[in-house]
Amino acid sequence: MRILLAVLVLILPLAAQPPQPSTFEGQPALAISSGKLDVLILATGATIASVAVRDDPEHLNPLWNPIRIARELGRTAGGGAGLGHFLCVDGFGPVSAEERAAGLPGHGEAHRQGFEILVSEKSSGVTTLRMSTRLPILHEAVTRTYRIVDDENILYVDTEIESLLGFDRPAVWAEHATIGSPFLEPGKTVVDISGSRSQTRPYDPSQGGRGLGKRLASGVDFTWPMAPLASGGTVNLRAAPAETNSGDHTTTLMTGREHAWVVALHPGKQLLTGWLFNPEEFPWLQTWENYPPTGKMARGLEFSTQPYDVPRREAIQQGSMFGAPVYRWLPAKSKITSRFILFHTRMPRDFEKVDDVAVEDGRIVIKSGTKALTLARSLPLW
Repeated sequence: MRILLAVLVLILPLAAQPPQPSTFEGQPALAISSGKLDVLILATGATIASVAVRDDPEHLNPLWNPIRIARELGRTAGGGAGLGHFLCVDGFGPVSAEERAAGLPGHGEAHRQGFEILVSEKSSGVTTLRMSTRLPILHEAVTRTYRIVDDENILYVDTEIESLLGFDRPAVWAEHATIGSPFLEPGKTVVDISGSRSQTRPYDPSQGGRGLGKRLASGVDFTWPMAPLASGGTVNLRAAPAETNSGDHTTTLMTGREHAWVVALHPGKQLLTGWLFNPEEFPWLQTWENYPPTGKMARGLEFSTQPYDVPRREAIQQGSMFGAPVYRWLPAKSKITSRFILFHTRMPRDFEKVDDVAVEDGRIVIKSGTKALTLARSLPLW
């Protein structure tokens, strides 16, 4: 009996503790858990580095970890900025020559900044981690709040951006959610989304994409998931190709419903991960494909204010696409906010696609034909 009590004392606090200091790939992190879902948040960028289901035998993180992939390939790993699900504020994509000279990095400053912990607590079954930073070049304050509720498979994420300047300006913002190997497996892991009106990214056919070839045609509108091939015909984008050696990019308009969703699932591993977000805040979902011959793949499922990751000036000059905006306004000395939720769960082996993600009172219902997977949800969607 004493041994059993000792084991319980060791196990129960894992779900009952406030955020705990931890590390991820040697970097400072904070661990939060619901008892069902374990999450690691980096101190740099307030990046979501890892999510894992407690009862998954592999405790597999579906998010992209380029540091681990480089190590497995015998290569030198880069820094920690730009892994997992990271925040692109205020900027998404390359910078202009003038911005570069001023020290502004690509994808904005937030993902490279150290975040200060404002709140780290647990109360009434809700664990809260609130972190903030200031962006010295962009003159913005960013606050990121993570909440996780006992016995849920959901991470709730609220973000606030405050302008410290006295004039209105366009803001560029993306949630750079990225899945990666081994969860992302050629021919097996599939992606389903709530949008349909899409376009392949325009490119110069004489140039490759990040060292990889292009399999998709340039700048062609299509209906998800059947995208036009450069060689003619179409390809279904749901699954990564069995033979990997390409790098493509598409965008999909996600407006037209109260909540937008994107889901990635691996039937063999019986794991499903996904995001729900407000399409009024993020009208676009960018699918960035990085499918090298090594099979160590990454696939961005990036919901954003703009259809492609381009310099700010280019986004503003574009004005709109498909009748939808391509940036948000950040008013003078004011704040703009967003909320999204990330869910990660085990699923039945015969659950092979997602037709819809419905939000109902106290739950999220993930539908596949006549089957449904239900997740408890105790906090508001927006």
